[in-house]
Amino acid sequence: MLFGYNTNGFAHHRLEDALEILAELGYRSVAITLDYHVLNPFLGDTACMKAMNTTRRLLTKLGLRSTIETGSRFLLDPRRKHQPTLISPTPDERRRRLDFLQQALDVAVALGSDALSFWSGTPTDRAPRAVLMDRLVESCQELCDDAARLNIRLAFEPEPGMFIDTMRRFAQLHKRVAHPLFGLTIDVGHLHCMGELPIADQLQKWRHLLWNVHIEDMRRGVHDHLMFGAGQIDFAPVLAALDEIGYAGGVHVELSRHSHDAVETARKALAFLRSVRTAKPSEETRRMSRAEVP
Repeated sequence: MLFGYNTNGFAHHRLEDALEILAELGYRSVAITLDYHVLNPFLGDTACMKAMNTTRRLLTKLGLRSTIETGSRFLLDPRRKHQPTLISPTPDERRRRLDFLQQALDVAVALGSDALSFWSGTPTDRAPRAVLMDRLVESCQELCDDAARLNIRLAFEPEPGMFIDTMRRFAQLHKRVAHPLFGLTIDVGHLHCMGELPIADQLQKWRHLLWNVHIEDMRRGVHDHLMFGAGQIDFAPVLAALDEIGYAGGVHVELSRHSHDAVETARKALAFLRSVRTAKPSEETRRMSRAEVP
């Protein structure tokens, strides 16, 4: 695995500075969240291409792998967080999100990224669940066609509070989309939040579709991304499971609300992950990882 960091945790830094700092700290991957000031695909073809070329050269120079993240809060609508989505009520709204994701695929190609990560979004109408699923499946299938043309993996993320919020519901979506490039982003904190335990078992179960990992601490039932040690997760069996399944992609720290102290937070997070990975899990820890403890 490659320890990485999400640029949404460096919201007050230029992208170039953030990448250089992360490489200096020892990170080997970066999850780049497209935003107003981070490879904004709405800047226009010339400006966007220049930014992508500059970023790819810097990633290569720094030895950083990358994934492209699409969870910026207000990029598509300055008044509504994370809207519109692939399940929005009108075709025009869904097309706006899909067009953005298709542009994000182009960014992923330009940077040589490992995958494009995205989610379902939250419903804004009272359509039946079957209708919402149909909307999402149709959009995902179209995006898969574009991903196949570009040979980019799609890593779908179940998110608490959104339409697809659990691994069970992801399984339903995955069965219907049925495309070899349609895989998974697992957020370790989300699994704990939603009570999908043991986390190690989920990583084992989904290892063949696991193309991106987010990591942070969290409390059961509360979707709040916390610094390691501030929540309830035992990370030793989590990292051990990732090693056991041979996961070779990015394990990206996601602490978007820590941007005010980005450098020190990133430094402490990497030190924590390294210390946990090098420590041998005790037999008690291994037993605990097999029990569904709140």
